[in-house]
Amino acid sequence: MATHPFAARADWKPVEKDVPYKIAGKTGPELYASIGERGPKAGVGRAIAFTNFKLTWQRDYRPQPDGACTLATARPKLIISYHLPELEGELPEPVATNWKVFIDGVRKHEAVHGEMIVDMVKQIEAYSIGLSAADDPGCKKVRAKLQERLPSISQARQQRSRDFDRAELSNGGAVHQLVLNLVNGG
Repeated sequence: MATHPFAARADWKPVEKDVPYKIAGKTGPELYASIGERGPKAGVGRAIAFTNFKLTWQRDYRPQPDGACTLATARPKLIISYHLPELEGELPEPVATNWKVFIDGVRKHEAVHGEMIVDMVKQIEAYSIGLSAADDPGCKKVRAKLQERLPSISQARQQRSRDFDRAELSNGGAVHQLVLNLVNGG
């Protein structure tokens, strides 16, 4: 079986980093209030945690002998940042145990957002590599063709992310349960 001359490279990996913000308190309600005061801004209020990313590309556009242009390689550089609460000081039991369950659950939730971002980048990569435009010696048409498609891929990821948050934050959702356990002492 022959491989495509312009195949996606699976050897890239995202750089993932935590961006902590400090919170304080000795009880579940105090910790949650501190999150509300110091958490990352999201919309009109603040979030418990937030995942964002920076994406850049190294692209190799190759003019072809027939006058076409082909995008031969598209190598992503992806940095995913997880903005998470970080506790100042020690906690008494059972608050310490409740906090661990809470923060582990929040990390798990944010990791799903990270996976959605990686999936989006893989979709962009799959669409990009081998993309071609006829009669394009300056490689402008193929660039425009790529730029036309990118918004729909990004918007689909954003919608998946919103749907996931809606389910997780709704009554009975996983994050809602984490908050209740933290605030009410499980």
